[in-house]
Amino acid sequence: MQRLFSAIFLLYAAIIFITLMFVALPFVLIFSAILPIDTGKRFILTILRTWAWLFSLFSFFWVATKNKVHINRSKSHIYVGNHGSYLDAIAVCLSIPQYFSALGKVEMTKVPVFGLIYKRIVVLIDRSSKESREKSVAILKKDIANGQSILIFAEGTMNQTEKPLADFYDGAFRIAIETQTPIIPFVMINNRKLLPRKNVLNARPGLITTIFLPEISVKNLSLEDLPTLKKKIYDLMEEAILKNSMVSTI
Repeated sequence: MQRLFSAIFLLYAAIIFITLMFVALPFVLIFSAILPIDTGKRFILTILRTWAWLFSLFSFFWVATKNKVHINRSKSHIYVGNHGSYLDAIAVCLSIPQYFSALGKVEMTKVPVFGLIYKRIVVLIDRSSKESREKSVAILKKDIANGQSILIFAEGTMNQTEKPLADFYDGAFRIAIETQTPIIPFVMINNRKLLPRKNVLNARPGLITTIFLPEISVKNLSLEDLPTLKKKIYDLMEEAILKNSMVSTI
């Protein structure tokens, strides 16, 4: 009975998702065609926030945000979060209060409809290509230099392990040190429970809670400090996930 309910609910949520995507797509295509890249991305992000809010409302995948007080909106940050569910895109759109550029896998551009929007808002990376990795880093650094924040899921892909976090890549921390940009770690709680990556038929409605942790300064750090910085943030995020993992769901 539980699996039947999950299947019906998942179908309902998918219909809501696809319908809203088709509504958003024309606006995304128009803005990306007629506006400069940076301005267009800002408008598209606004559209996606509206899309995310409507999807969250009607699908019953609700999002709450804690500790925005840690964010100084007048300066750029590198947001580093955990990645465990397809719902993470909804949560970050609703929770991060600044305009930002997100690093995303090129494979997601193949998803029908969603891919057309995705490739117009994220900085694409093909991790199998050194040239692609270098190009994406250069774009993210340029965005930071222009006063914009960026978002990187340090695990590089959805966490499919039994651990709270998969191992981190170096990229976010290298960029932070090289640009001297502070890091804001954040964790999303319940995302893996509500829509599991390994078994989407266990989907169920509920509350995702995004929790921002205090800003981490990288002032005067060098690349020699990268392993220590990465471990520090990994430990802080792991502790936050474990501490808050009992957040209730509907």
